[in-house]
Amino acid sequence: MGHGGGGALSAELTRHLFLPAYGSQALGELTDSAALTLGAARLAFSTDSYVVRPLFFPGGGIGDLAVNGTVNDLAMSGAVPAYLSCAFILEEGTELATVGRVAQTIGAAARAADVTVVTGDTKVVDSGHGDGVYITTAGVGLIPDGVDIRPQRARPGDVVIVSGPVGLHGIAILSVREGLAFGTEVASDTAPLTGLVQAMLAVTPDIHVLRDPTRGGLAATVNEIATASHTGVVLDERAVPVPEAVATACALLGLDPMYVANEGCLVAFVPRQHADGVVDAMHAHPLGREAAVIGECVAEHPGTVVARTGLGGTRIVDLPLGEQLPRIC
Repeated sequence: MGHGGGGALSAELTRHLFLPAYGSQALGELTDSAALTLGAARLAFSTDSYVVRPLFFPGGGIGDLAVNGTVNDLAMSGAVPAYLSCAFILEEGTELATVGRVAQTIGAAARAADVTVVTGDTKVVDSGHGDGVYITTAGVGLIPDGVDIRPQRARPGDVVIVSGPVGLHGIAILSVREGLAFGTEVASDTAPLTGLVQAMLAVTPDIHVLRDPTRGGLAATVNEIATASHTGVVLDERAVPVPEAVATACALLGLDPMYVANEGCLVAFVPRQHADGVVDAMHAHPLGREAAVIGECVAEHPGTVVARTGLGGTRIVDLPLGEQLPRIC
């Protein structure tokens, strides 16, 4: 389970097993989507599988994740997503009403994200050899001219920005899976981020890095960027927007909000001279109203992320080994 958690074990599996076997230079970039050239077009191409349990949760369901997750992976390269494929793996005995509800959710999410599902596949496995519904989506989109967004481009002096509150998705899943109540309903933040990204690029195409902090949360994402760019990152722990309900839940359960998954926010590394304009554009978009500057990229301690704490000290923010909350997407 740890190898599927988006942390150090996932990175080890990818680097030491999959990359040598596939031998793809594009895959070696280890970005959310591959940036490819086809004729005169620059394409972003991504694929992802969804095994979330339960299938439906406050704020969404597996269908929303299957669309928004792939759309957001494409958007993190600056692309405008266009087309998706969608494959179902169904467990024998799953009610058709459940499958129909998931399919309707996928259609609605695709329309909201302005993408079209154009192809797919369905397989059924024996009862007891699945868990209701698994989904795999792949997507393609066009990358505008002049846009080059990838983790290797982070530079000392870059400002680190998060688009909104962290931890909502993971805590929403945990609350329904374990039957926990935190005084108020916590809803997933799942949403398509293409519009927000395009609003940011309208300020400047020179955005260095975009990532959506899903499995492993903010901590895993920033660590991956620091490693890929051979730079250090300093975060201001007090500046990270953590909703009160998420903070309460994490305190009760012994979790760190920076390691909890998200499905509707992004992390951006932006040159300092463009940071104010980018943040203003984010604040003007519904999905970026709570955007905040949370840190900076530095030349010191390359590959390491540290956080300034509320007590005035610092702590190392490690890459998680596995996943605190498995099967959250």
